[in-house]
Amino acid sequence: MKTNLILMSTGATAGLSIAITFIVTALIAGVAFYFYHRKQTNNQFKVDKEANKIITDANNKASEIISNAEKEAKSKGEEIKANFLHEFDEKKAYLNEAEQKIVAKQDILDKKELVLDKKEESLITKENILEERKIDLDNQFKTVSDKQQLLDDKKVELQNRIDEVLSQLEKVSHMSIDEAKDELMKRVEEKEVKKIALYKEQMEEQAQNEAEDRAKTLLALSLEKYAQEVTTEHSTSTVGLPNDEMKGRIIGREGRNIKSMEQLFGVSLIIDDTPETITVSCFDPIRREKAKLTLEALIKDGRIQPGRIEELYQKISTEFDESLKRIGEQTIFKLGLPRISPNLLIYIGRLKYRTSYGQNVLDHSIQVAYLSSVMASELGLDPILAKRAGLLHDIGKSIDCEMEGSHVQLGRDLAKKYGESDEVINAIESHHGDVEKKYLISEIVTAADTLSAARPGARSETLETYIKRLEAIEDICKSYDGVQSSYALQSGRDVRVMVVPEKISDEDAKVIASQIKDRIENEVNIPGQIKITVIREMRAVEIAKK
Repeated sequence: MKTNLILMSTGATAGLSIAITFIVTALIAGVAFYFYHRKQTNNQFKVDKEANKIITDANNKASEIISNAEKEAKSKGEEIKANFLHEFDEKKAYLNEAEQKIVAKQDILDKKELVLDKKEESLITKENILEERKIDLDNQFKTVSDKQQLLDDKKVELQNRIDEVLSQLEKVSHMSIDEAKDELMKRVEEKEVKKIALYKEQMEEQAQNEAEDRAKTLLALSLEKYAQEVTTEHSTSTVGLPNDEMKGRIIGREGRNIKSMEQLFGVSLIIDDTPETITVSCFDPIRREKAKLTLEALIKDGRIQPGRIEELYQKISTEFDESLKRIGEQTIFKLGLPRISPNLLIYIGRLKYRTSYGQNVLDHSIQVAYLSSVMASELGLDPILAKRAGLLHDIGKSIDCEMEGSHVQLGRDLAKKYGESDEVINAIESHHGDVEKKYLISEIVTAADTLSAARPGARSETLETYIKRLEAIEDICKSYDGVQSSYALQSGRDVRVMVVPEKISDEDAKVIASQIKDRIENEVNIPGQIKITVIREMRAVEIAKK
């Protein structure tokens, strides 16, 4: 019983515990649900509040952006309006200025039109006058034609009378008309030859005085504006060596190097006892200069062998050709000439390495160009054209060592090939008298060429040529009957001819001087001019004795 009671009590306690546990669980679940619901409500409130805040900020930002955009648009609009107004004002000013110019031009055209109208009226008046004169001339021509017919009739009548008189004279004199003319001319010539010689001398003296004054002025102006160095001999070139040991290296084993050089360069290399020197000999100055430059480069490089020699020679040749063009360009710039063919510049540069009678041809050509320019200016001609012709007058000498023909022919061909003018071509081909001079420029270039070549120290001349020229001059002088002796003075520029006074009169002396001058000009190649003086001297000698 007690046990049952205990079991019942235990059961009731267990039921109560279960009920309490259920109630507590329910309460906890309710509380948990309450707090979860409250939390969700709070989170929703926060989200809504944050969303409202974002929307508010976005609206404020949008308002600010719209306000800024409106301000910027307004500023841009004002700037565009200002620029438009400024551009409008500029165009308006430009149009006003253009309108003024058009009005001014219209005024000028109106004035010109007025002048043209006056000229037209004047021309019409002159045309009417000319028409009237033409009518008068036609009337006069008819009168002249009638008179001419009358004169022709009179001429025929007069000629018939002359023929009758001549026929009668032939019968009386037993001579034909041609024979009578020859006899008359012979007698007149014998009688008047001395008077003619005297008159000729007077005219020549007068012309000579005038020409000398003019020539002195031209030469003085030309020479004072230009001076050139004296001649130098150029037949060989020398190359300095650092030591005599270098000679052996240049010769090479069994002469291999020097043979290769001579064959490649086209020159002769002379190695003698002269210390530290090698001589390069060649008639062609271009080849000689290339050989000299290549030798100097080889000596500086130190590697002297056939392969290196050929390599350096090719390099030097290329650089040398470029330097020739630069020399030509510098010469054109120095003379102030207009554009010239680039191909012709190389030939101008080649003249630097060409000599004639020891005179450098490029220096000579530059001098002739300057002298020609000065003379042309004094005579009222084109100085630039004269300077161009003077520079190119010896251009053929740049290739006469390589091609057949005289330097005159070669120069003419080069000038034609590269489009030079007819005046320049004629100056080139006529400066030695091979072709007739067609232009005054050609005469000026010839005079400048003679002056440059004949001045003291300009050219060297061999003793043999000098002696032959003097002998030829003296032989011409002695060939005349009555000449006692002749002497060539001042290097053949002054010739004195002594004549026998009993055989030669004063008039005869003048005739002989003129004849000697003509023969020397035709038979002797003279540098510059020669003065011929024929001297006739009469001496009366008496010896007093006691």
